[in-house]
Amino acid sequence: MSFLEMTSDFLHSDVFVWGILPFLIFLAQLFIVSLGTIRIILLSKGQKIFSACLGFFEVLIWLLAVAQIVQNVTNPLYYIVYALGFATGNFVGIWLEEKLAMGILLVRVITKKEATKLIRNLRARKFRLTSVAARGESGKVNVLYVILKRKNLPSVMKTIRKFHPKSFFSVEDVRFVSEGAFPLPDGGFAKRFGFFRRER
Repeated sequence: MSFLEMTSDFLHSDVFVWGILPFLIFLAQLFIVSLGTIRIILLSKGQKIFSACLGFFEVLIWLLAVAQIVQNVTNPLYYIVYALGFATGNFVGIWLEEKLAMGILLVRVITKKEATKLIRNLRARKFRLTSVAARGESGKVNVLYVILKRKNLPSVMKTIRKFHPKSFFSVEDVRFVSEGAFPLPDGGFAKRFGFFRRER
């Protein structure tokens, strides 16, 4: 038996049709959605080139997966594993984005109480912030603007809740930050791919 005949027999065997191929379709869809999630997040942060590269592989894998489903359109198992891959890919994509912790955030804190201790604590930990005395509907308030890397957000939120548990705060993504206003990473993965972009 020739190699081509052996390959053809394997591709039409029950092991491949009902086991290996469904698993490959599941993995393909998982990668497609995971890459799509990361691509959209990077695109929202202005990373056009890196997003385009991810988009290329995302579409390529999608075409390969869909081609297999079309060739086996009567097999309901392929539709099920495709849907499972989509659902799992959403979870994995969000998990990866959280682990990468890409980008810079602006945290805005509004509190009625004196914020000296909170300001002192954040500045001691090298966070850049600006405090403003303002007036709200119920009287005088203190407004703090804190610039930080996304990976530091849980720590900052814990500090805010410790000193001002009843304060109002909001978190926003920052696409660009001036070099003098924020200490950017010196190297590593983030700098090589421009996750923290300088604007001069």
